[in-house]
Amino acid sequence: MMSRHDEPRARDKQPLDGFTPSEGFMDSLVLHALDAAQKAGADYADVRLIEEQYEYIQTKDLLVSGFNKGVSRGAGIRVLKEGGWGFCATQKLTKLEIEKAAKRAVELAAASASCMRSPISLADEPVYSAVWASPHLIDPFSISTEDKLDVLMSSARTILGVKGVTLAQGRLSFVREKKTFASTLGTKLQQTFVRSGCCIEAFATNEMERQRRSYPKHVGQFELAGWEMVQGWDLPGNAQRIAEEAVALLSAPQCPSGQSDLILGSSQLGLQIHESCGHPSELDRALGQEINFAGASFLTPDKLNDLKYGAPIVNLVADATAPGALGSFGFDDEGVAAQKVYLVKDGTFKGYLSSRDTAHLIGLGRSGGSMRAQSWSHAPIIRMTNISLVPGAAGTLDDLISDTDNGILMETNQSWSIDQMRYNFQFSTEIAWEIKNGKRGRMFKNPSYSGVTTEFWNSCDAICGADDYVEWGEPNCGKGQPCQTMWTGHGASPARFRGVQVGTAYS
Repeated sequence: MMSRHDEPRARDKQPLDGFTPSEGFMDSLVLHALDAAQKAGADYADVRLIEEQYEYIQTKDLLVSGFNKGVSRGAGIRVLKEGGWGFCATQKLTKLEIEKAAKRAVELAAASASCMRSPISLADEPVYSAVWASPHLIDPFSISTEDKLDVLMSSARTILGVKGVTLAQGRLSFVREKKTFASTLGTKLQQTFVRSGCCIEAFATNEMERQRRSYPKHVGQFELAGWEMVQGWDLPGNAQRIAEEAVALLSAPQCPSGQSDLILGSSQLGLQIHESCGHPSELDRALGQEINFAGASFLTPDKLNDLKYGAPIVNLVADATAPGALGSFGFDDEGVAAQKVYLVKDGTFKGYLSSRDTAHLIGLGRSGGSMRAQSWSHAPIIRMTNISLVPGAAGTLDDLISDTDNGILMETNQSWSIDQMRYNFQFSTEIAWEIKNGKRGRMFKNPSYSGVTTEFWNSCDAICGADDYVEWGEPNCGKGQPCQTMWTGHGASPARFRGVQVGTAYS
């Protein structure tokens, strides 16, 4: 399989005929919305007009269990009036309905302002006029359904051919999103995103239990990429291995309990970063403004530039500029240009995921560019971009195993739990291996590990290098109420943590 961190990309220039109305039509509606908002009394307004084409395919054994494709279009209008936010959305893209939505947004903003302790203030941002497109090589919507199903069915046949396997599942996901943004400040943006995802799973069952192995990771891998990413991950070529591992797990010993040196594989480390760094570094959470669904944060502003979050080798960044990574973009959903922001530098807590209306609350002169919305019908909130662990100097995973006398290697997430402050956590993985005298040994089933966020990251003493670095994609990060899901990314190389509590998740 090709390396995921340096795969060549190219911008797809194929037309979107049949999907996207003319740019003039979109421009006219967006400008009309801004004009309507100002006439209704808005002090500031921005508009997102979004068109999304999607296709989702699911298989169960050798049958198609799900097939969904379609198009969604709509506009979201966000306004400030007298220091209060108002938002309204509509899927009726006519000038009359746009005017109604703009007026309603202003009415809601005025109502919000009447309840505010202090008016909202927006950090400055340059005015932009730009077109941005995510790089990809092969338009996934140009690939026939038959060819897509052939990948999943070929994988399923291989999985089901392994004795002891009781179920094979597969999924493909493709989204093309075209977003037009404009604000009363003069910014005008057009962005096009192509997102692709793939996954296969093998299940083995006996009279006592069921074991699962997933590839490329739990829920699958997702990237800002085209059909080439499905080809690159080679689902059929990895089907035999995961099927055999699922069966072997049934007879494998339970993971032992106690203190152990722990190596986390790249994908599992990505989810660890998501839960114990990504969510707590969201500034709205840290300020107590947004604590729905996923809780608050222990990373309060008094800890900024002071807390020893991790060991000196730990560097965590929010990088919306990473090519091909799922959380990348040209501009966020309030017109702020993509940036790379250090959240943890040399082990010290240094930064937040921020927005134009929260930046000044901690003395920042500019937003970190982290405001995004699930769709045209949602108001943007602070969301993760690509929260990634900078590669280290420990070589490859094989090098790290050779450098570990005794320990456990865990890979592929199975379940997770973390408290509302993002401090105490427990994760289980699909599979683990014993490391003894620098060699990978016995397979363990039902492994788990737990810890306290800062203690865990301070125990990190080795991070693998760029050769093992992967930009993993998480397609369904939940936050807010009503809940929004979001595309986020997490780049990571395998890493070692000393003296971690490990054990058995299921007996």
